[in-house]
Amino acid sequence: MNSTSRRGRARRGYALLTACLLAGTVSSLQAQQLGLSRLFYPNVTLRADYVVPSNSATTQNFGMTRTSGLGIIPIQSEVQAGLSFRKKFDLRAVHTVMIGQFTQIQPTINGTNFPDNGYKTISVGAIRLQASVKDKLWVYGGAIGMTESNETFFTPQPFLWGGAARMRIIGLRSQIVYGSILTYNQRLRVVPVFGINQRISKKWRATALLPFMADVNYHPTKWFSMDMLAGVNGYSGGFQVQTAEEKLLRRQNYQHVKLGLSANLHLLTVFNVSAEAGLAGFRQLRTFNSARENLASTSPPMAPYVGVSVRYLTSRSKFSSKFMGKLGLGEKGIVNW
Repeated sequence: MNSTSRRGRARRGYALLTACLLAGTVSSLQAQQLGLSRLFYPNVTLRADYVVPSNSATTQNFGMTRTSGLGIIPIQSEVQAGLSFRKKFDLRAVHTVMIGQFTQIQPTINGTNFPDNGYKTISVGAIRLQASVKDKLWVYGGAIGMTESNETFFTPQPFLWGGAARMRIIGLRSQIVYGSILTYNQRLRVVPVFGINQRISKKWRATALLPFMADVNYHPTKWFSMDMLAGVNGYSGGFQVQTAEEKLLRRQNYQHVKLGLSANLHLLTVFNVSAEAGLAGFRQLRTFNSARENLASTSPPMAPYVGVSVRYLTSRSKFSSKFMGKLGLGEKGIVNW
């Protein structure tokens, strides 16, 4: 088996492993394209989404806009050699990145912003990739954050997640991932994760990260690709209701499943531009009080959505390129989607 094949499988494996952990919380999940550049190079992604308001005879007219910024900064890249507990030689490569995100979510109900200034999501976390002769490929990660309105920003209900996943290589074209993610967002959950990355042909690839997303990618040239994708998205935000007697804390939970098509351009080595459109269905909107009692529940009808994103990556970073070279991943001509 030649070294080029091993390097190619390693690249795809790292991307798939880390995507599992990046999808660890539904409140901040974005079904975006996976790529090595997100993992090894400092990069910033700006994104905007718009779900068209829609209603039925029994539901309110509900729509949403979302703008976000996501930054990834490598903080550790090294290759370590040593002895295992059984005194066998082991070579280990470790790569750690810090992840920060800020999102502004503005729901509308019957054409009116609610809450008035929307919700703000702030989160910070870390992901550690580890490859060794003894333990193969693993990824570990965790994050903490909150989604609150202006009125509840200083009395937040944080969300947390952490988990681990392992990858196995099956032949020359397939990799699978399995693991678990522990999440806390008003209640504690354990989410089993299973992923598969399957090369169908030279230009086609299918990727699934269950239960979060699935994607079929068509990559005809180095500068252009298309994705047919499905993904779960939503938020859980705190807000405040003012009555004549008191201020009441409430929480709004929203979730949908989106089916879409995206076109992606890789420009000037360091820019990735993506435009996406599709339908948001299986929508649920619920309101809870501070005791987690369900006060209202609706199911808005299917609605179209559009999204655009721009990602800037510092592909000439010496820090990241050094680690890429140690793993044999720094070949020229590789497009880092």
